[in-house]
Amino acid sequence: MTEDALFEDGGESPLNLGALDSEDLQVISTLAQDAVFPAAEMQWIPSERRFALLLNRFRWEDLDAARLRKRDVERVQSLLVIDNVMGVSSQGVERGDADTILSLLTVTFEAGEDGAGEIKLTLAGDGGIRLKVEALELTLKDVTRPYKAPSKSVPDHVD
Repeated sequence: MTEDALFEDGGESPLNLGALDSEDLQVISTLAQDAVFPAAEMQWIPSERRFALLLNRFRWEDLDAARLRKRDVERVQSLLVIDNVMGVSSQGVERGDADTILSLLTVTFEAGEDGAGEIKLTLAGDGGIRLKVEALELTLKDVTRPYKAPSKSVPDHVD
């Protein structure tokens, strides 16, 4: 079979993916591209060494089916959770303004020594979040049913 899987093929099952290496992370980065979230939906829990984002993720995996069936494109709320976090820094992110909406462009990993490294969340508008991690361990999990994208359009931006 050469067709892409559809949401319906999974019996309406939500995504629940993990990344332990750069190849896995590339898949998650692609699926999370153009996700939007309020700055208030970021949380770092130092005692648990966990950083989490509640994203409104564009359903890239459903785009061809939506076009084929001439139906609206969709978004879904997803949790992006990064474990083994030892430190968090950001640039161009107004953390104090809960109404600030951020757009995620990419998630990358720069390996350091002994499996440690940095996970970088690149945001639209030259912003970014850098997470110093002991090891790459990340999950992306859909937590709601898909809904019609409010814009009714496919995200379009200049990289």
